[in-house]
Amino acid sequence: MNDHTKYMKRCLELAKNGLGLVYPNPMVGSVLVHNGLIIGEGWHQKAGCSHAEVNAIDSVKNKALLPKATLYVNLEPCSHHGRTPPCADLIISSGIKKVVIGAADTNKQVGGKGIKRLRENGVEVVMHVLEKEARELNKRFFTFHEKKRPYVILKWAQSKDGYIFPDASRVEKGIPYWISNSYSLQRVHQWRSEEASILVGTRTVRQDNPKLNIRDFTGNSILRIAIDRKLELSSSLNFFDGSSDTIIFNELKDEKIERLHYVQLDFSKDLVAQIMRHLHKIEIQSLIIEGGAYTLNAFIASNLWDEARIFQGDQYFEGGLKAPVINTDQIYEEHLGKDILRIYKNSQDEK
Repeated sequence: MNDHTKYMKRCLELAKNGLGLVYPNPMVGSVLVHNGLIIGEGWHQKAGCSHAEVNAIDSVKNKALLPKATLYVNLEPCSHHGRTPPCADLIISSGIKKVVIGAADTNKQVGGKGIKRLRENGVEVVMHVLEKEARELNKRFFTFHEKKRPYVILKWAQSKDGYIFPDASRVEKGIPYWISNSYSLQRVHQWRSEEASILVGTRTVRQDNPKLNIRDFTGNSILRIAIDRKLELSSSLNFFDGSSDTIIFNELKDEKIERLHYVQLDFSKDLVAQIMRHLHKIEIQSLIIEGGAYTLNAFIASNLWDEARIFQGDQYFEGGLKAPVINTDQIYEEHLGKDILRIYKNSQDEK
């Protein structure tokens, strides 16, 4: 492992501390190295607060070392005035002469301008160090800016024989049909704390009456989304409790009532594409889809998804509603008690 790789790995480790906290900003970590020693490091901790480069520079006790130090950062330093001043300007004014970057920022506000600013002011810039890992870390950010849609995660639980819901006779007999265990449930709430929004279909809201909040993990509230074409869902359901921002996609009206927003779509046209456009418009960078089968299959058919996270429980249903099918390579497997979590990555180009 060369020095650039070593210190970029540390940047990525630091950046991960911002998962679920810095949205809509990317996760960024930065270290400053002098004579083979890290003399300062930092990460972006919250949107609107200081960026990673600022925190790293501020952490250096002896500022006289900065002109002799190399700054590492997993994402191109910003060059525009947002809620904080440009990091590229601070790097230049600090006298730093060398910057090593993981990946270029494809946000149109940055888009190479930070790199250009540094080089025009005599700073040596080394690019593409652990670029694949840097882009994977900020997959939500890059998908949003490059594909103009949120990063989409499909999630469901299925029985050993591939059903997500048992047949009616099993339900009528009172046979339990909860698939995943408490360990899996906690993992689901962890995921919710890391993402911007969560979507379910009409049947799931009516049948399961979910709260779709974060209970078994700490984190910010998540934007709840449901599809209810004819506005048939009862206002007594948990979905309408006003505990978090909520969107109802429907074909009848556009209306906002406190934290509840009805968004009208044309159900005779591509519904998934319309949902993606609206979420991009309101700057939602990631979306978990938790059901039901019809909604999950609609996103699979449209090829508008990035990951599928599937829990397999320990029981057989021997009939019922079949789980969706993913035709791509598995990238991860983990045992959570008797449950098995498998994660798949969409390797196909979008239609």
